[in-house]
Amino acid sequence: MENNIISVKNLHKSFGEHNVLSGVNLEVEKGKSIVILGGSGTGKSVLIKTIIGLLKPTSGEIFIDGKNINNFTSDERAKMLQKCGFLFQAGALFDSLSVEENITFFAGRLYNLSANKKRELAEEKLNAVGLSSRILPLFPSELSGGMQKRVSFARSICTNPEIIFFDEPTTGLDPIMSNIINELIIDFKNKQNVTCVTITHDMNSARMIADKVSMIYDGKIIWNGTPNELDDCNDPVVNQFVHGKTSGPIQTA
Repeated sequence: MENNIISVKNLHKSFGEHNVLSGVNLEVEKGKSIVILGGSGTGKSVLIKTIIGLLKPTSGEIFIDGKNINNFTSDERAKMLQKCGFLFQAGALFDSLSVEENITFFAGRLYNLSANKKRELAEEKLNAVGLSSRILPLFPSELSGGMQKRVSFARSICTNPEIIFFDEPTTGLDPIMSNIINELIIDFKNKQNVTCVTITHDMNSARMIADKVSMIYDGKIIWNGTPNELDDCNDPVVNQFVHGKTSGPIQTA
């Protein structure tokens, strides 16, 4: 489809003898929110890190905006990364930097911002995720887990990206804070026409934020559909995962 902003074709990724991705095919439509479901160790994080270029694929092709990123020069890759935001699972804030410095870490260097412009940008993005500028001088250790996650969210939107990747955005958060993060994702997708790619095993999040759901298992995408189609899915792997059944094809040992 011409409206696909991301196309992944027969993607493989191995670490030594261990095959993590074994022929992933995935299409992401521009301006939509896709959720990739899968259990621990199924390759969800490896998939999005390979898409964004943090990991190099063993084989296969990745297209962003119709361009094959495997062929990018370092300058082309840098320009592509300007279009992308990434919210890491653990937040990945720098302990030795203040909230302001964390938020503007990439954007400040990219745009060569003055100190005043950095502060204005940090304030703007903090307000966008519902936090006060009073926390700008604080360090990550002085923040709650939910605040750290929202500061990481603010950093991910600092360059006004067209695509944001979310790696388990609600892990470790209580139900209320999880829904705050979910609502932020929905809000940015709707108001900014941002494409959102989220990996999670949180079914509540998947149902809230997804326009489309894909299930990864055994290194491949085995199912695509809408959130409403999840409960009635006849695929035994999807059915077991969605309903949390202890018996089925997914081995927990």
